[in-house]
Amino acid sequence: MALKRSFFSILFLSLHGLGRWANVCIALWPLDLNGNRVNQIDKLFDGISNQYDRFNHITSMGIDRSWRRQAVGSLPVCHDLLDVAVGTGDLTIEALRQQKVSRVVGIDISDGMMRVAKAKVEGLGLQDKVTLLHADCAQLPFADGSFDAITCGYGVRNFAQLDQSLAEMYRVLRPGGQLRILEFTYPTNPIIRFFYDFYLTKVMPIIGKKLTQQGDSFVYFMNSIKRFDKGKAFLSHLDKVGFADTRFKKQTFGISSLYIACKR
Repeated sequence: MALKRSFFSILFLSLHGLGRWANVCIALWPLDLNGNRVNQIDKLFDGISNQYDRFNHITSMGIDRSWRRQAVGSLPVCHDLLDVAVGTGDLTIEALRQQKVSRVVGIDISDGMMRVAKAKVEGLGLQDKVTLLHADCAQLPFADGSFDAITCGYGVRNFAQLDQSLAEMYRVLRPGGQLRILEFTYPTNPIIRFFYDFYLTKVMPIIGKKLTQQGDSFVYFMNSIKRFDKGKAFLSHLDKVGFADTRFKKQTFGISSLYIACKR
């Protein structure tokens, strides 16, 4: 049943192009433009923040929820969690729902996204357990060894300084601390890849124009999936900055991957 639902979810999203996938694709658009990339990403997130959760779970038929559940479920119970690129707070809320952590600090470069996260956290009565801060992962405003675990859901593709940001994550983790990163990968199955490519090349520019008036720029996204280091190549970045026991698990036909690592 789960396999069947996953396939039809991919087909549905490929043909109709609504919901979570649209929003995530926008959020992960690589800004190959002149100027400060961090500022551009900030403005891009702010521009979609009020729409981000609009079609989120309904049109994805719950797939994105299962990816987050898997990521959080793989964590040991701990006290302090840093959620990098917290967005609208879904991963933070899931970590508290599963009672994996006692306290969460969420950071993002988009105040608009964090306003949505703040409203959701307060609506669930979790404000005493969550702190939201405007911060860039490449320059984390925390002392060494401040957190037991770090999560990042579909944000690393946006890092202007990937290795520097990963090194900062490593720095603020305590010895034995755990890292969980969710990120899109490129399907290897030719059937799934066909629908995925159709969505990226035909549907996404239309959605981008409707939501942000910048639809033509979304042609960059398909290339970004192919260019971004994934699988073992991404693990090499984690290894480079010092993480140990690095590995990854493919999710839903390889459309998403969960990267796992720890600090010795």
